[in-house]
Amino acid sequence: MYPEEIVIPMKEELTDNGFSELLTAKDVDTQIAKAGTTLVMINSVCGCAAGLARPGVLMAVANTKTKPDYLTTTFAGFDTDAVNKVRQHLLPYPPSSPSIALFKNGKLVHFIERHQIEGRPAQVIAKNLIDAFEQHCSQLV
Repeated sequence: MYPEEIVIPMKEELTDNGFSELLTAKDVDTQIAKAGTTLVMINSVCGCAAGLARPGVLMAVANTKTKPDYLTTTFAGFDTDAVNKVRQHLLPYPPSSPSIALFKNGKLVHFIERHQIEGRPAQVIAKNLIDAFEQHCSQLV
């Protein structure tokens, strides 16, 4: 588990911008079961989270009118039970952090794995998410 003094500023980059934390397995199940759309960012200490994933997610949310109903985050290597529970909801995808998932009415509808984050500019990640928001977040089904 990573030291709190390292993790907290990385968490705050998202929570200071409207993301709610998923800290327990129960938090995850309760959130994903909600009607509507939930974005889950599995945050990480790695450079691709700091330089690409977090900026890409924040850019997407800031630059679209169509947003998920809920913006959430959990931290790999720190919020262990919550991350493990999110990963159960992501099967058959293998564990991946950072990663970004969009759920609609409890079902996974879009997923960006670490290998789709590494080496891509934050703008490309943002565009990918904005396209997913426009497809899945415009109305409840």
